Amino acid sequence: MLATPKKVLVALSGGVDSSVCVHLLKEQGYEVHCVVLCMSDAHDETVEAAKDAASSLNVPLEVVDMKAEFERDVISYFIEEYKNGRTPNPCIVCNPKVKFHALVETANRLGCELIATGHYARLQQDGEYTLLLRGESLKRDQSYMLYRLTQRELSRLMFPLAELEKPYVREIAASLGLSCATKPDSQENCFIEDNDYAGYIERRIGKMKTGNFISPEGTVCGKHKGILHYTVGQRKGLGIALGRPVFVKEINPKTNQIILANKGDDLYEDTIITKVTTINGIPFEAPFEAQVKIRSTAIPTQATIIPIDEVTARVVFETPQRAVAKGQSLVIYDGDVVLGGGFIS
Repeated sequence: MLATPKKVLVALSGGVDSSVCVHLLKEQGYEVHCVVLCMSDAHDETVEAAKDAASSLNVPLEVVDMKAEFERDVISYFIEEYKNGRTPNPCIVCNPKVKFHALVETANRLGCELIATGHYARLQQDGEYTLLLRGESLKRDQSYMLYRLTQRELSRLMFPLAELEKPYVREIAASLGLSCATKPDSQENCFIEDNDYAGYIERRIGKMKTGNFISPEGTVCGKHKGILHYTVGQRKGLGIALGRPVFVKEINPKTNQIILANKGDDLYEDTIITKVTTINGIPFEAPFEAQVKIRSTAIPTQATIIPIDEVTARVVFETPQRAVAKGQSLVIYDGDVVLGGGFIS
């Protein structure tokens, strides 16, 4: 007697990655169910694309409205962080709080044991724990964005694209005649259609107050157009002419000032991270050496992690790092294995 195929829920956006996931899982004999999460008004196109892909791939699709949760947990956080001079990464907050929470709840309701997404990352079983690893394609690796997931999500996850390169994924989609085969990669912020995050925020809360740029010498050297228009490390688009390259070293929301520094003065030897989480759920206790990334596109660098308490740590870089931005995440690796991370404070 043939075994009943395992049911898997695929997060389908209608893009090339999630669409090819569906195809690969069907080929492997899984019973595939799909869900598309509607997070904001900007996701209406995503919902239609998912419907088109589901029809082409002949799989059932459910649309789940997550607008209220996304507004509460992601958009409000995103706006507050910029208002307070920090540089947020909404995907890192959305993944555990909204996206994967909704996927687990939907999978439970539909009786799906497994959940699959089109992320370029790997999973590996280590005793009772499911480990998160960098994707085979380091150029596409998305493990940084997933570091706050817990065993609740990881133990049920599948990443069908873990070992694949993006050009090959597009080839598969093209061979299936899917319209998404040549579709561009998704934009940085899925809820801001024109990628103008400052304009988006000001349309929501009104214009930010202008303030002063402070030169490396400590004097006023110009006017900025509102702190949310700038990020730590920014060099271009400042509108400042000091006769030499300068960059944003600090954003002070209390004084509404942006402090500039000379090129070469943007190196940091250490930083503090807060709201630290670990992949296995066990807090870091003793100092240890590991590799860290201070932004998603950064090359991992050696550092010493010194726990202060269960959710706070000091990170000392072996080689000083440039433009360490408050609000971004610092993710800790042991080779390819994600250990955990926290928010740079």
